Amino acid sequence: MKKISENLIKPMEDADVLKGRINRKLIQNIFFIDIDRPLKMNGFTPYMFEEIGKAFTEYENNNNALCAIVYTSGDNFCAGMDLKEMRNLLEKNDHSYINNNKLIDPLGLNSPIRSKPLIVAVKGITFTYGLELMLAADIAIADKNTTFAMLEVKRGLLMTGGATIRFVERAGWSNAMKYLLTGMKFDSNEAFRMNLVQEIHKSNDLFTRAVELAGFICSASPDAIKEVIKNSRIAQINQKSAINEFDSVQSKLIKGNDFKEGLKSFLEKREPYFRK
Repeated sequence: MKKISENLIKPMEDADVLKGRINRKLIQNIFFIDIDRPLKMNGFTPYMFEEIGKAFTEYENNNNALCAIVYTSGDNFCAGMDLKEMRNLLEKNDHSYINNNKLIDPLGLNSPIRSKPLIVAVKGITFTYGLELMLAADIAIADKNTTFAMLEVKRGLLMTGGATIRFVERAGWSNAMKYLLTGMKFDSNEAFRMNLVQEIHKSNDLFTRAVELAGFICSASPDAIKEVIKNSRIAQINQKSAINEFDSVQSKLIKGNDFKEGLKSFLEKREPYFRK
């Protein structure tokens, strides 16, 4: 895979500071989603919530897109929702900004849900919605200088993006409650200890590593990748149901072209090349 620069994805014009922007671009089978409101630490506006849903939907529907990376070309990943911009919706009890059933849910809580792999690379300020977006990924990597926090209890709010589920699942009850109940900040090493991120990198290496991981995924069988995600999700709810699908899914895969190429590459002692 050729080296990919962050500069290839971000538009030349700065984003509207009031609305923000979600940039997206497909390069070499990787679908890049760039959160772009740097002057407000990428705090989400109603427009940005809709745009990230559209970006995830574009990724899901693009047959050439085999893996997505959510990141930011600014200094911070995401400070959460911009309460000043979101206040009207919150006070009207309007949750459509996060529960749009016409678009893929970036948080993976409501249908439709993405079926393809997602990597999230975080850095700088990664608070509330930013942290929940990271927890919804399949793989999360962090800059060594990232600062995390769930601040909802300091704003009189509940975490509605999945943190009460995923933080507890990965870190354990007391580790999760330490931060969900206090709003305390924590660093990358603590996030790694609690299994919230899988890798920590220097600032200059973060984007490169995200692309490298995505490249590994893109070189694997797209059919198998989808089935792995699907079966793993079923197993989170009911292990027996996941086990019961093993034989039927495997039989389907064996009949496909990806298995034929996988077997051929094994016999020929070479790397497989799956048609994209």
